Amino acid sequence: MLMAFRRKIRSGESGTRADEARPSISASTMNDLTRQASGLGKHAAELNGLIEDLAGDSAQRSESIVGLAGRIDGVVGANLEITRATDASRAHVAEAREAVAKVGEGVAGVMATLRQVAAAANEITQIALQTRLVAFNASVEAKRAGEAGKGFSVVADAVRDLAAKVEESSKQIMGTVGQLDKRVGELNQEIHEDEQGNESPFQRALTQTEQSVGAIASAARENQASCAEVATAMRAMASEMTEMARDLGAARQTTLSFLGVSESLVELTADSGFETDDTPFINAVTAAAQEISELFEDAVRTGAISVEDLFDEQYAPMAGTNPQQYMTRFLSLTDRLLPDVQERLLQLSPKVVFCAAVDRNGYLPTHNLKFSKPQGGDPVWNAANSRNRRIFNDRTGLAAGRNQRRFLLQTYRRDMGAGNYALMKDLSAPIRVEGRHWGGLRLAYQF
Repeated sequence: MLMAFRRKIRSGESGTRADEARPSISASTMNDLTRQASGLGKHAAELNGLIEDLAGDSAQRSESIVGLAGRIDGVVGANLEITRATDASRAHVAEAREAVAKVGEGVAGVMATLRQVAAAANEITQIALQTRLVAFNASVEAKRAGEAGKGFSVVADAVRDLAAKVEESSKQIMGTVGQLDKRVGELNQEIHEDEQGNESPFQRALTQTEQSVGAIASAARENQASCAEVATAMRAMASEMTEMARDLGAARQTTLSFLGVSESLVELTADSGFETDDTPFINAVTAAAQEISELFEDAVRTGAISVEDLFDEQYAPMAGTNPQQYMTRFLSLTDRLLPDVQERLLQLSPKVVFCAAVDRNGYLPTHNLKFSKPQGGDPVWNAANSRNRRIFNDRTGLAAGRNQRRFLLQTYRRDMGAGNYALMKDLSAPIRVEGRHWGGLRLAYQF
């Protein structure tokens, strides 16, 4: 279709067949066609940029949602661990309650034993008391017997003293047993219910602990279920956003097709021989590209640079730059030769935004002076003001660097940094050195 259109334009341009049935195309018609094609390209470029932003945003949000769903899965896992831990805690509380019951049984046994000990000690005390009385009476009788009862008197005194000590020891045992009985009784009250069936403080503590642990387990289960539900919903949302990003990508390809058609129309009308709004820019950029080609060839011929160095593709990253800048072996040559040509074309029209040569990979070694400021600490400022020594391998940059037709006219949305964009035309012409394609000279200007 475009080839047929090109033939129609050229037939109208030549005017060699006046008797031809097809009418020639007037200059005003061509200008109208060019403006309409240019407007179509402008809208297509703007729509393409918006779709690209939306697709990128959708993809980024999808990744964020997937990451968030993963973190929620971690919360689900943590709640599951809490549930397991609380279930184990409740089991331990039940074990503690059983252990306390057994301790209570043991305490009751201890109390019974202590009471038996107390009874035995009391009986020993009574026996010791009676023995002391008997020994006292025997001692009295021995003294009445005089010399004959002396030996018996000694034995009676010893028995009386021993009985006194036994009585004292028994009383001490009874006292200690009484204290133990009191303390064990108190412990028994702490463990067992009272006569009215009320729980003891210890049992209440166990019950409260059991209830608290149960509440934690219940909350953890509810939280686990809620988080799992949210994670499932978020994954579904992420899947939908991924699908939307794919659909937007397909829509973007469609807008790129429209953009390509509009650019081809503008090129065809501009290349037809009719004077259009783009003609002065086309003439200027093609002439400047030829001038740069001659400057490069002269540099090779005089030995200022070798062909190998001029076509160097070993882009060495410059440390500490953001956005990344690169060095090449031809950088000093372009810094010396390109500014005169590029700065001159900035004066072509107030519409011109920049003029810069790029190699076939989109590497821009030497930019206009206003875009070649030394980088600072702000990447956003750097992106707008330090655009030299960078690789612009986007659709427009690569196409400009690799185009080998007489000129290439593109419509694109230029990233100005900080989320700001400007719609403009990008006109480029090839730069050749000794028959080899080096890159292209880009001239960007506003609509």
